[in-house]
Amino acid sequence: MKGKVLVVAPDRKTRGGITSVINSHENSVFWEKWNCVWIGTYVDRNALFKIIFFLQGLIVFLVQLPGTKIVHIHFSEPTSAIRKYIFLLISKLFNLPVIVHFHSFSAKTTISGKKKDLYKKIFNKADAIIVLSNYWKKQVEQIVIKPGKIKVIYNPCPEVKQKSDLLKQKTILFAGTLNERKGYSDLLRAFSKIAAQFPEWKIVFAGNGEIELAIKLSISLNISNNVIFKGWISGMEKEKLFNTSTIFCLPSYAEGFPMAVLDAWAYGLPVITTPVGGLPDVLIHGKNALVFQPGDIDMLAENLKELMTNVNLRERLADASLMLSSNLFNIKTISSQFDELYTSIL
Repeated sequence: MKGKVLVVAPDRKTRGGITSVINSHENSVFWEKWNCVWIGTYVDRNALFKIIFFLQGLIVFLVQLPGTKIVHIHFSEPTSAIRKYIFLLISKLFNLPVIVHFHSFSAKTTISGKKKDLYKKIFNKADAIIVLSNYWKKQVEQIVIKPGKIKVIYNPCPEVKQKSDLLKQKTILFAGTLNERKGYSDLLRAFSKIAAQFPEWKIVFAGNGEIELAIKLSISLNISNNVIFKGWISGMEKEKLFNTSTIFCLPSYAEGFPMAVLDAWAYGLPVITTPVGGLPDVLIHGKNALVFQPGDIDMLAENLKELMTNVNLRERLADASLMLSSNLFNIKTISSQFDELYTSIL
């Protein structure tokens, strides 16, 4: 196909959900079909390096503009929106169609926050808006003049190329940044309520963040021998951890559509999580996940105990996870939706 699509997003080496999403897209059919070019504009470094990297990304963007058919901009929180607004304005100067892809986890910090006017400008200048769930569609509709241009396209599950024959271990896996929003401390407190009944079980935390605070909390709860902190993992280490874990738990208070849950579905793990962000679109308690309200530590403890003791339930939820990853959240399904959107916008 003649022409190309410029995908403006964080650098491919940056840790985070948006990067994981675009990594999945990059390996799909539509990426090659539309000649997509990844333009990195943000990197996990110090403030000066971030500025230099942004300016480099802007130069690359300007050089790549000739022959461009569509500009696809990924953004989330206010600092991201400020950076991406510049690319949006430049694209419009060259009369290029722009898709803005909104990944935020909180309306309070974005479309209802101090920069709400900026978000309103971004959405109304764009030719199409992608949001991650029906919840976010309803939120964005409130500030968009033409709500018909809002499309719900879910994040895809990653493709698991090879299933492992490694034995499952009695581990509960948490993957993501250890911070208050992700609810890691709730998982520790919930497990501490039942730890004496399950001395052989462990919680494995895979992610950076408040690790030192988490270690102190596990000590104070007398469960430090049952908790392992892996830090940020990727590649073969990540594959091994997902393949050998028995349960996945993400007790988040706010999300866009959590890539960690999508990972768990792809590896066929039974999931315990909260109905936040885009998850209520698909979660059915007892059918494809165990669901509890954010902050309800007692219910989380009950869900953990139920799944740790009920092998049949674990197997049913594992099958449901694989079904979700192979159908609604399959990369081929998502790719066809992007293909239709790109075609319609031209």
